[in-house]
Amino acid sequence: MGAEYARQRLRFRPKKIKNNRYRLPATGLPVTSSFRYQQLENQLLDAINSQRLRNGERLPSVRSLCQQHQVSKATVLHALQRLEAQGLIEARPRSGFYVTQRLPALNTPQATALQLSPGPVTIPDLLLDIMQRGAAFDLVSADARLTDTTTGVVTLNRSISRALRRARGDSAQYYDEPAGLAALREQIALRLAQRGYAASAADLCITVGCQNALFLALMASCEAGDAVAVESPGFYGALQLLQQLNLKVVEIPSSALSGMDMDALADALSRWPIKACIVSPAYSTPAGALMPAAARQRLMALAAQYDLAIIEDDIYADTAFTRIPDPLKAEDPDGRVILCSSFSKTLSRDLRLGWIAGGRWHERIVQLKLVTQLASGRALQQGVADYLADGSYSSHLRRQHYRLRQQRDQLMEQLQRWPVAVNLSQPQGGLTLWAELPANTDTHALYSTALAQGIVITPGPLFSASGHYRHCLRFSFAHEWTAARQQALTTLGELLAAAGAKP
Repeated sequence: MGAEYARQRLRFRPKKIKNNRYRLPATGLPVTSSFRYQQLENQLLDAINSQRLRNGERLPSVRSLCQQHQVSKATVLHALQRLEAQGLIEARPRSGFYVTQRLPALNTPQATALQLSPGPVTIPDLLLDIMQRGAAFDLVSADARLTDTTTGVVTLNRSISRALRRARGDSAQYYDEPAGLAALREQIALRLAQRGYAASAADLCITVGCQNALFLALMASCEAGDAVAVESPGFYGALQLLQQLNLKVVEIPSSALSGMDMDALADALSRWPIKACIVSPAYSTPAGALMPAAARQRLMALAAQYDLAIIEDDIYADTAFTRIPDPLKAEDPDGRVILCSSFSKTLSRDLRLGWIAGGRWHERIVQLKLVTQLASGRALQQGVADYLADGSYSSHLRRQHYRLRQQRDQLMEQLQRWPVAVNLSQPQGGLTLWAELPANTDTHALYSTALAQGIVITPGPLFSASGHYRHCLRFSFAHEWTAARQQALTTLGELLAAAGAKP
């Protein structure tokens, strides 16, 4: 990991900072080669905590740190990697390393105690209305928004266009193989290997987005009437699939900080015959939680104990503001984790292209894809494969991480100025955060009132099969905070105050 990180960082080596205002003091301690990176890490950490390096300030260049401390570039980058993994610093392309902007301490939404037996799923009609307005990740409907165009998407479109131009002759008259284009699967496998999962192209199957991957995973691992554990609050798309497949749901409380409660899951597994568990360890929607290592290990132990299929929704992992976390699949020696993901959250919603690593269910999943989808578009797959191979995707992610962090901070700052009390999650990745309002708030009833003002909200009850979280809202920071979106936030706060939400 250290060598790979160094190679990646050298691609956008920080510029030399002239006339540095700040230099790290010498420790006066004997330096041993085994711990030099730790000593440098501790000195930088002390400077950040003591405010000698302030929020948003640029660190000395890698070259300066090497010269000042007489250490190698690899040592400096290793220390910076560890600080970046803690969310304390961030790398900005062609600029350098900066202290991460840290927001004031916030009250975090509390996990809801749930004691629910397996039951059917009924999705409110409200979700269909939101989707028809094209506002699942926005406050304004599709006909009222400006188009956000990023450099990464422009480059992707060029790659796809080139692939389409090359697709000529008899090859255009044949279907792709059921598992998908080998070149794309190989590129995805390379990226997964960098995250600790030694996948091969043969382990993967291309799908029509992550939702399709989750659908195939449930069809392969469950039968009608089986019970499936899900995070609560959790992804409404997963609840839709459970309803469609006639599966029962068991809601497991989820923390805005650490994700699914493993004690509650263990209790549910001891009570009911649960067949599968859908979980998002990396920046789950709606709160953006990141599951800690201890919880991940316990989840895998519970899966082995109860012969549980783990369906891992990994769609937000690449949005991590710092180091992209390893998938659960990297800790899966028994093939019981089904890894699902796509490019829709990092590149474009229009790019309905995902993948699934089915483990012990792989052959069944490929067969189901053949029956339900037949094949994927070859030119589209080739364009994305080329985009990954030439490094454009990695460059896009570096730009996107910085942009998403800024947009998250802008959203949180405005929500904290609301005339009503609000507890907020503070995700370090993903596209959404969870807002907990006063208990007397009814966001479901607020939907129509807000819609009359041209504002489309995503009420909390959509993230539960049992109608919980009526006093909660999900917000997205996927888009630039234009004047129209900022005004929508301000107006929404005023509507909540007028509805009687307590300050």
